[in-house]
Amino acid sequence: MKESTPEIHKKDAKKSYPFAVITISSSRHEKYGNASSPEEAEDLSGKAMKDLLEAGGHTVPFYRLVPDERNAIVEAVSAALSGPSALVLTTGGTGLAPKDLTLESLSPLFEKEIPGFGELFRYMSLEEIGTAVILTRAAAGVIKGKAVFCLPGSPNAVKLALSSIIIPEAGHIVRHVGE
Repeated sequence: MKESTPEIHKKDAKKSYPFAVITISSSRHEKYGNASSPEEAEDLSGKAMKDLLEAGGHTVPFYRLVPDERNAIVEAVSAALSGPSALVLTTGGTGLAPKDLTLESLSPLFEKEIPGFGELFRYMSLEEIGTAVILTRAAAGVIKGKAVFCLPGSPNAVKLALSSIIIPEAGHIVRHVGE
């Protein structure tokens, strides 16, 4: 049986990548300030990301907790993009509330959108949360040659996105974004 192109690309891809994790939460930031780790901030979604990535052989050299404010979000993502991380993950601020500003802050910076991520994430979430899936604006795009994923703040959403989509495709994504 002949291998498909994605399987060939995945086989050729490096197996381990450095990821940046950014949690966007005004209430958590107010309580914990500039925490240096998800554990220090009692950040369940950030910790789930870190644990899943490390279990998959990846590293997390960058973690930030920021309030849901445009400048703070853009500054954290810019810092992550200038560091060693190959992929950037944000959690929080993707809902419909007026305070949810992740996409308003980051989507204007996308040089390319990755619409398939949000579409697939919502499709896979349907079984777990039903039609409430329409409330998430999970999205991804490329900024300065690196993929940036904007995930909901729920630990279950983070686990689904990383386990079923991002980690399995990390090598494939990094390869194509860097071409």
